[in-house]
Amino acid sequence: MTSPLARGLKLGLGRAAARALARLRTPEAVQEFVNAIPMNFEPDGDTALSVAEVLRQRRAHCIEAAMLAACAFAMHGRPPLLMDMGADDTDDDHVIALFRRGRYWGAISKSNGYYLRWRDPIYRSLRELALSYFHEYVRRGRKTLRTYSVPVDLRRVEPRLWVTNPGFCEEIVDLLTAARHFRLLPPGGAKALRPVDCVERRAHRIDEYRAPKKPRRRRRL
Repeated sequence: MTSPLARGLKLGLGRAAARALARLRTPEAVQEFVNAIPMNFEPDGDTALSVAEVLRQRRAHCIEAAMLAACAFAMHGRPPLLMDMGADDTDDDHVIALFRRGRYWGAISKSNGYYLRWRDPIYRSLRELALSYFHEYVRRGRKTLRTYSVPVDLRRVEPRLWVTNPGFCEEIVDLLTAARHFRLLPPGGAKALRPVDCVERRAHRIDEYRAPKKPRRRRRL
């Protein structure tokens, strides 16, 4: 029987990286590992870091953490599944790693705030799971989540494109974007959404990692 460490090495990870993920035997352990990685604020521009680069650079945002979680799942014999949640034009999409416990879905998720994180495996469908994020998926006081995708199975993708890619994992971004998406709101439903109140707004200001300050531009004389 192939060990998790051996699977990690076969995916192309170095021994230290494979050993780190081989220790993550449960989804709960994967989530704790993801939480401990500092937030990637992309100071030098957009990134989609591979699993190896996340472990090397010690930073990640949602899609990067989701790929790492999927890799850990694959090493332990679980399907490496990602799901894209699509926002309206004013907000960013969010990517999570899916897992099942029995008939029920749960999710690994990295977010700087409290609201778009782990989901326990209690959801009977992916629609139910996506809806669990709806009321906390907020931008400037508005609820912005609109769609969710079918599961994207990374076993269909060569590991060099998402496990060991030294650059931007463009193929994975494109795959998630192109995946079939389903609407969460009924027709015209966006107009009926209640705005976020002042208490909810304050709660959304609670972040785990402080974003670095942008350098001030020197005035030209």
